[in-house]
Amino acid sequence: MANTKRERRRLVFQLKVTLRGIRPPIWRRIQVTGDTTLHQLHRILQTTMGWYGGHLHEFDVFGTPYGDPAMLEDGVVLDEKKVRLDRLVSEEKERFHYLYDFGDSWEHEILVEKIIPPEKGTTYPVCLTGKRACPPEDCGGPWGYEELLEALKDPSHEDHEEMQEWVDEDFDPNRFDAEEINRRLNPPVRKRNWTWGGNTPTA
Repeated sequence: MANTKRERRRLVFQLKVTLRGIRPPIWRRIQVTGDTTLHQLHRILQTTMGWYGGHLHEFDVFGTPYGDPAMLEDGVVLDEKKVRLDRLVSEEKERFHYLYDFGDSWEHEILVEKIIPPEKGTTYPVCLTGKRACPPEDCGGPWGYEELLEALKDPSHEDHEEMQEWVDEDFDPNRFDAEEINRRLNPPVRKRNWTWGGNTPTA
């Protein structure tokens, strides 16, 4: 373990991110550097999970809320841009939470699996592995997503055709592509301005 702040900043935090309330589970295993701010982690999570950043979000780190004070009521949350991961998390196996979309309430549990030295030749952040596709935006949270899947898999369901038209043609709930995620996480420098989403969020 690092003995100085500079050494700790350079450490890599391996995180397992699990979307709560979904079975079979939807999860991602990612690695980020210790100097990653929570705001940057938010952008990374959006890309890694497959969201588009169009809704409000908030972190809960050991009972303390962090977010964007410009979007949320000032004084209720601490500024996520001013705090780094290495300042908040000190031990492996610690857990904190990330909430995306206050309407659908997509709750993510983030487990700190490892805190390790960086690997030579690896560009961070990186997605190592995961399971299953991200639910479509605005589908109604875990309960609504379950209803959506039921309609999609049953041609006799009264909402089958409507739901097929609503989702993307190539939507596959079991699809996961780490290579595609990593291309979005670390695109060519000239394209970095549009990576990691960035829509104006709503609740």
